Amino acid sequence: MLQAIRNMFKNWIVITIFGILVIVAFLFFGIEGYFSQSNATWVAKVDGHEISQQDFNTAFNNYRQQQLNAPGNTMDPADFEKPEVKQAVLNQVVNRQLLLNLGDKLGIKVPDSLLREQIASYPIFQVNGKFDATVYTSWLQQQGKTPEQFQDEIRSDLATQQLPQAIVATAFGTKAEADAFLRLQLQTRDFSYVDLPPPAPTAAQGEVADAEVADYYKQHQADFMTPEQVSVNYIDLDAATMKAEPDLSDKALQARYDKEKSRFVSPAQWQVSHILVKLPAKPSEAEKQDALARARKIDAEAKAPGADFAKLAEQYSDDLGSKRQGGDLGWLSQGDAGPEFQAALDKLKKGEVSDPVLTSDGYHIIDLRDVREGHTETFAQVRDQLVQEATKDARQDAYRDVGNKLTDMIYNDPTSLKPAAEKLGLTIQTTPLFGREGAQSGLAADPKVVKAAFSDIVLQQGNASDPIDLGSEHMVIIHIDKHVAAAPKPLAEVAGQIKQAIIQQRVDVDAKKAAEAALAKLQGGEKLDALAAAAGQQVQQKTDVSRNEASLDPELLDAVFKLAHPAKDADTRALVPLAKGHYALVVLSGVKPGDGSKIPEQAQGFLREQMARAFGAADLDGLMDALRKGAKIETAPDRM
Repeated sequence: MLQAIRNMFKNWIVITIFGILVIVAFLFFGIEGYFSQSNATWVAKVDGHEISQQDFNTAFNNYRQQQLNAPGNTMDPADFEKPEVKQAVLNQVVNRQLLLNLGDKLGIKVPDSLLREQIASYPIFQVNGKFDATVYTSWLQQQGKTPEQFQDEIRSDLATQQLPQAIVATAFGTKAEADAFLRLQLQTRDFSYVDLPPPAPTAAQGEVADAEVADYYKQHQADFMTPEQVSVNYIDLDAATMKAEPDLSDKALQARYDKEKSRFVSPAQWQVSHILVKLPAKPSEAEKQDALARARKIDAEAKAPGADFAKLAEQYSDDLGSKRQGGDLGWLSQGDAGPEFQAALDKLKKGEVSDPVLTSDGYHIIDLRDVREGHTETFAQVRDQLVQEATKDARQDAYRDVGNKLTDMIYNDPTSLKPAAEKLGLTIQTTPLFGREGAQSGLAADPKVVKAAFSDIVLQQGNASDPIDLGSEHMVIIHIDKHVAAAPKPLAEVAGQIKQAIIQQRVDVDAKKAAEAALAKLQGGEKLDALAAAAGQQVQQKTDVSRNEASLDPELLDAVFKLAHPAKDADTRALVPLAKGHYALVVLSGVKPGDGSKIPEQAQGFLREQMARAFGAADLDGLMDALRKGAKIETAPDRM
């Protein structure tokens, strides 16, 4: 084929035609557009800012890990390839870029203090609840990132959070709004009702021909099926139960202690609050002087007898990340703050407030609230901890080693668990039969296992599943043991059940007719007690009934609170269908608004906070809608 093409291009006519076609293409599209289209790799553009395939893939992988590790997750790995899932992630990435663009326009900056605090708060970088620089550096090396790269990522994340957090935090719910909600939520109603039970089946209704039963069986066969069931063979691998024999001698433990001694050193720490008077990136001398004057004024207020530093921080601080917490920066260790900030801390005593301190962010007024002296735990003090850690590490190593080997062997031969189990000395276990709804207990009670058991790769293709994550260093691989297909139950087995269903249908029809006739009489002016007597029932009188009345049928209660308010000197009448063929004739006579003054002030305050959060979330949604409408957004779904 290639030689034929070469021969064709030796013909001058073909060459001429091809040349003309290329020229026409360039004339229509332009040389630059011709090449840029073929080389474009962006997944989206937001006002000219490109979102690369790598950016999208990073966000998509983070989303996938979050979903797979979420408690109760039932998503199958194949679900992540669905276009709607990828589109949802792309929407999140676009929203992030919209917020970054808006932050740039508004001049929103993330101070170094907030960045340090955020990184130090991540549990992955902590040892015994404290930030560990060695762990942090090691993690960066594993990820192939420099500190600057990682800090830029976190700074961007924080930049996208500051405005939404500020919007949500500044939303509020007024007392009038809370009172209006309470009037509705605490509303009570007065009503009467009669429970109309279904009539007893007549002799004629009880006569069901065999042909009727057979016809019902054909039309409702799906209701009379034995459910599909499977049982699975499985290999369960759990780091907590792995066999491991680590060296627990004093010599080995001492070596571990010496190697990791920094973990047992508690450095000095300072509990700090601050007020920031911010400076622009390249301040003029006049701007510096104005900021310093403002900082000195605030400093004087902070040092005044009886001053409330937290309130002053909420009032004056330019640090959005801490001002809502009264300027609280938490506990800082050596190196968490910049050199100027740290130098000021070293000079302060507990309870003292510093003079204004100039850093790259601006002027800081520092309140040293408490101090923890550093100390080192001895080998004897931590020996038991070292034993536990050495044992856990050995089990984790064994889990990873066996888990990797098991996964590789199953991938190489997914048709059976037996060869891998025999070679690795693992036990194959078997579940009882279970359906698509899962089992009440045991392995088949896990939704992820049930989903895998009924997946195409396991059930139809007969292969072993991918490793199923059951939690922290705990996985299982399953393979079908038995498959019992769904099948209709014999007609003879369900004939009695069908007969009762047919009779009930007839009774339900008559019950509805009788109830509708009673409603017509009620609306025509007949009294409720007379209709109750005719049905052999009693009128139930209810006053001051609230929405959460536990003694009433929930369906009746819900229907009553949906009825229209009765007109003056009148009532509202309705028919409410209940369970098992019952109906209720209802007469709503009064509606009383709730009294919010009876609710404790603390509970009212909590309600306003909840309303403020809801309003804030709505405001944020409105902002994102407005940003999307005002932005030029281009997407390339085919590149996701």
